Amino acid sequence: MRAITEAVLEILASGQRGALATVVRVRGSTPQEPGARMLLWPDGTALGTVGGGAIELAVLEALARAQKTGQTELLSRSLGYDLGMCCGGHMDVFVEPIEGAPRLWLFGAGHVAHALAGLARGVDFDVQVVDDREEFNTEERFPSCRRILRDAAELLAKESFGEGDWLVIATHDHKLDERALELALQKKARYIGLVGSRAKLFRIVERIRARAGGELDLARVYCPVGLDLGAIGPHEIAVSIVAELVALRRGRAVDHMRAVDDIPERERPAHDSMPPPLGHHS
Repeated sequence: MRAITEAVLEILASGQRGALATVVRVRGSTPQEPGARMLLWPDGTALGTVGGGAIELAVLEALARAQKTGQTELLSRSLGYDLGMCCGGHMDVFVEPIEGAPRLWLFGAGHVAHALAGLARGVDFDVQVVDDREEFNTEERFPSCRRILRDAAELLAKESFGEGDWLVIATHDHKLDERALELALQKKARYIGLVGSRAKLFRIVERIRARAGGELDLARVYCPVGLDLGAIGPHEIAVSIVAELVALRRGRAVDHMRAVDDIPERERPAHDSMPPPLGHHS
């Protein structure tokens, strides 16, 4: 039980999605008692047991569904009649997704990041602000956020990112933006947003691709960031970005401003495609 509790806390801290099954009721002869648990890690491996055999296979299938859809389920099975198990009792198992708040990394503590941080926290993102400028990256400007006083490229080079991580690059320097995007492409973050114009994206991608030898996966790159709301000024731009993040989290089809699909064919890799909605990447 302790191992599963610690694993649940680890999943919650990672911002990824797993699933937890708990035996809530039994009748007759069963291989486990109420309270028995099984956890499905984000990578698909399992921890714990609800009794083995056909019931455990059915629970594993339900766990995979919960991880994919984010929906709860009460699995009720007669072990003998439904599953052909010799013990012949009945088990009710509650299956639920386990998912921590996704982490939004703001690389740059300027005006857009300042406006974006509060809105993102309001829709349950765990906001991390990365900027080595102490006068900008302050508690007063970013309350309730994790502030990291480091260069964006330095942190990107060392930090590990996964499906629970969303990155927005908006530093004070175009060269730093370029380096940050180049490093972000080497990570496994769910989303990589770059604040800037289409022309800026095309120039940066051309230079990064030249250094990489022509192979880039731009599927997760959003530039210009946000939805086309006609946004003007940092606060409206922040609204458009948060709207994009929410749409992607909920798997809704909306019109993004991302210009990756407009990069000439000779520059765009053949495998480049739109990313799947959150919750369908497993």
